[in-house]
Amino acid sequence: MLERETEKSQILVNQQITAFPPNFIHSLDSSHMMMTALACRKAGLNFAGVHDSCWTHACDVDEMNRILREKFIELYEQPILENLLEGFQQAFPSLSFPPLPEQGDLNVREVLDSPYFFN
Repeated sequence: MLERETEKSQILVNQQITAFPPNFIHSLDSSHMMMTALACRKAGLNFAGVHDSCWTHACDVDEMNRILREKFIELYEQPILENLLEGFQQAFPSLSFPPLPEQGDLNVREVLDSPYFFN
């Protein structure tokens, strides 16, 4: 249902708060898939995907798996949460935001050696 936005339109804050995290994670998953699809195309591989499932011809699976891992690293080595917070602060300067959680010690490059990262 479409509704024309007016000054009287009510923003349901609690629904926005609960909807944002899964939508943000889904956007990261889809970004990873798009990066993978573009890299597969550049490498000459056929690629198909839905949500978090990726396909190619059996003879190209090993190369696609390498690309999946490399693109995951490329994406998650970026300061994603820092960029998100900065964007919020610029878009909504009158609001205050909680500090980011402390970063853990996961080495994202370990996915290169993880046999079950994607299979």
